Amino acid sequence: MSTSQVTSSPLYAAIDLGSNSFHMLVVRHIDGSVQTMAKIKRKVRLAAGLDENNMLSHEAMQRGWDCLSLFAERLQDIPAENIRIVGTATLRTAGNVDIFLAKANEILGHQIEVISGEEEAATIYRGVAHTSGGSGRRLVVDIGGASTELIIGEGFEAKALTSLKMGCVTWLEKHFKDRLLNSTNFDNAIEAAKQTLLPILEQYKDLGWDVCVGASGTVQALQEIMLTQGMDEVITHAKLKRLQKQAMTSNHLEELEIEGLTLERALVFPSGLSILIAIFELLEIESMTLAGGALREGMAYEMVAELRQDDIRARTIASVQTRYQIDIEYGEQVASMATKLLAQVGGDAWITEPQGAMLLDTVAKLHEIGLAIDFKKGGEHSAYLLSNLDLPGYTRAQKFFLAETARRYREGLTSLPEQHALSGSSGKRVLRLLRLAVLLTHRRSPALEPEFMIKSDGEALTLNINHAWLEANPLTAAELEIEANRQTDIGWPLTIAG
Repeated sequence: MSTSQVTSSPLYAAIDLGSNSFHMLVVRHIDGSVQTMAKIKRKVRLAAGLDENNMLSHEAMQRGWDCLSLFAERLQDIPAENIRIVGTATLRTAGNVDIFLAKANEILGHQIEVISGEEEAATIYRGVAHTSGGSGRRLVVDIGGASTELIIGEGFEAKALTSLKMGCVTWLEKHFKDRLLNSTNFDNAIEAAKQTLLPILEQYKDLGWDVCVGASGTVQALQEIMLTQGMDEVITHAKLKRLQKQAMTSNHLEELEIEGLTLERALVFPSGLSILIAIFELLEIESMTLAGGALREGMAYEMVAELRQDDIRARTIASVQTRYQIDIEYGEQVASMATKLLAQVGGDAWITEPQGAMLLDTVAKLHEIGLAIDFKKGGEHSAYLLSNLDLPGYTRAQKFFLAETARRYREGLTSLPEQHALSGSSGKRVLRLLRLAVLLTHRRSPALEPEFMIKSDGEALTLNINHAWLEANPLTAAELEIEANRQTDIGWPLTIAG
């Protein structure tokens, strides 16, 4: 990757004038991926400025104009054709929106497009499709300040798009106006959300979905809270009710303190939580994870047509390999060897979660990323990069697992720390197979790989390799014996037989 390629890469800007916050995302397209260059957010709370006649107060409009004055400076450096600015629910609703838009367009020097609820839902879905991995049909939930979008889709195609007039700001004003955090307010907020959802219930249940992802500030706040409190990243109904109980230990909204909840989000958290509880209960959702992107990402990715690829994880791997000059052929060789080992020890039955084989394949292809920095601490560098890079298609827990597995791909072996991407036993098995795959391919040519058989008996592994091959490759034979001792010493029995 030459310097000229990097410096000439054009910038793109996506601005979302939401009902709670205004957001600006600046990205560039590089090596088949979108690289975030800036994220600017201001809490404007536009929806709170709507009166009973749906007219925006001058104070709310001024907050918006002040924010856009900040955004305007950054837009000067970006080609006009690479800029998209949209307004959502509150600007759709406001009777005096023309007054706001006239001055806002003048401040920005670009036209704001107030999009319909259906187009907002479609763009949110594209943002999720471009940044979240997994196959099958997905249900996407995005709780905004004044609207909630629910979408069912597969790949890049949305099959059902709905924008409902409820959000964390409007529900705050309707159901927590007295600022009391009691069961009456929560029950009323949850029931009102269910009534709003009822018209789409039958259609969405009939369509069905395989996975559910949340793409809103509410869901992001929930995940931050859960991780801070030592829970895993998967949102369940039980966890939502537990957090409702935590919220109700405070009497007033201004006193709300939940470990992991930021002050910035606290005001609208109970109302957003109420809406999400209603969605879980009415649609009978079992679990939800956080999407990698939503409205702004959908706007940004759609401006770069060549990024439309159904296999998000494959696109991410290819981008990382290119950016960090990873030996792609060798990564494929290690991944192929790891797959062969996994098939012989029992396949997906040995790694009990279906995500295990995918994560083994990914870490095999990317384990040498740290060599771009230094050989001596290659594992440490790999761990740092994989845990901190933006990896569309992978959840936060999966990134952590990939990092900690890559940290241990060679030499000294220690047990994995607690992680939430796989069960402890599956995570350990992925690491064991990765280390063996790296050893068996270290000459970096498929023609020089040994023929082998590997068998498992519970946690005990026996690797059989032709005796003549071992004699002809004494370095590999010695490394395999050392590896057998390392795995056995930490309670993972491994025998090398010739």
